[in-house]
Amino acid sequence: MDQKKEEPLWEVFIRSRQGLEHKHAGSLHAADAQMAIENARDVYTRRMEGVSIWVVESKYIHATNPDEAESFFEPANDKIYRHPTFYDLPDELKYM
Repeated sequence: MDQKKEEPLWEVFIRSRQGLEHKHAGSLHAADAQMAIENARDVYTRRMEGVSIWVVESKYIHATNPDEAESFFEPANDKIYRHPTFYDLPDELKYM
């Protein structure tokens, strides 16, 4: 158990098929990147679910602060061209 605490935490991203994006699959502990990839393969692609694996050491991921989300993302609200709600769509076009 103490060994796991010393090993860094890695975030695992799997691409399920060619042409699709990688999606976050989970996290695991590993001593290095190669071990993280091998462990990710064993844990997250047991049934041939993936064609590509990315691993990123968690300490290198930086994210926005959820408490500051409103002020951080607010500037996009004044750019109406990013929200094409004023376009008229033909009746034949569904699910848009």
